[in-house]
Amino acid sequence: MTTTPATPTANTLLRSFVERVERLDEEIKGLNDDKRDIYAEARSNGFDVKALKAVIRLRAQDPAEREQLEGIVQTYLSALGMSPDVQGDMTALDAALAGERTTAEAA
Repeated sequence: MTTTPATPTANTLLRSFVERVERLDEEIKGLNDDKRDIYAEARSNGFDVKALKAVIRLRAQDPAEREQLEGIVQTYLSALGMSPDVQGDMTALDAALAGERTTAEAA
């Protein structure tokens, strides 16, 4: 079991850590609110937000990793006898993956 720090210096340091993290949490909340507003603006201008999130996720991804994933998906699709339109299939896959990974962002 942990105990509280015994010295005033340790207490001050602990309070400083807690307050810094709390400030960051508030900043993160504000940034997430800003992102939500941007997505709402994009939606109101006729853009598909799910596709927009997929594009943002792809831009953040390392190009080599993205190419490797696309190759694996192409192999799987071929094995299943699915559409040879890999680019279209990747768009659907990316949108699905973006939806799974950004569920926390939407909250």
